[in-house]
Amino acid sequence: HVTGVQTCALPISVKVGGFNAGSIDFSAFLGSRLPLLIGGVLVVSFLLLMLVFRSLLVPLKAVIMNLLSVGSAYGVIVAVFQWGWGRSLIGVGKAGPVEAWAPMMLFAIVFGLSMDYEVFLLSRVKEEYDRTGDNELAVADGLANTARVITAAAAIMVFVFGSFVLESERSIKMFGFGLAVAVFLDATVVRMLLVPATMELLGDRNWWLPRWLDRLLPKIDVEGASHDGATECRA
Repeated sequence: HVTGVQTCALPISVKVGGFNAGSIDFSAFLGSRLPLLIGGVLVVSFLLLMLVFRSLLVPLKAVIMNLLSVGSAYGVIVAVFQWGWGRSLIGVGKAGPVEAWAPMMLFAIVFGLSMDYEVFLLSRVKEEYDRTGDNELAVADGLANTARVITAAAAIMVFVFGSFVLESERSIKMFGFGLAVAVFLDATVVRMLLVPATMELLGDRNWWLPRWLDRLLPKIDVEGASHDGATECRA
């Protein structure tokens, strides 16, 4: 006669395959690595800009402004492709999730282009500031001398990336549309408005660097003036 049965539940590990399971794993993997990528790029960019421009606020401002450009790309993609705002204007059939690889690829390309425009503008501003010592004049001259080149380069990139929207593949549409909007906003709102306005408000504090830190950092001249001067002395 059996009066009672004692059962013991054994742990069971179940693995699921297929496209959906693979997509979930891929998305989780990239999502866990994305903060490391962004953090590493920001730290390295800050250090390099600090070495080149001998400042703490200029590289900090540059990193923050470039993040605004990247954030605009993320926001536009989510609004159009995930929420469905105005999707019919660019031929998107229905709203859906954002591709797992898109945030990482967009960050890498948009941040690189934004930093390119930023260094081009700051180099001219720093050159004028070293020559005149007047921050207001340096910002105005730097913007006046680089605005046309930055605008022309950005216009080319906007048209190139915008042409991707004509493709029928949803992922290509999303990638090109995000890049086009990000470059457009970076070259107009961020680079031609926010950056000069911020530098104008900060004044001479733009170029502040503690003396002890200035002595520790190696001297880097992007224009090659030190090398040219050494060559002339030897001659």
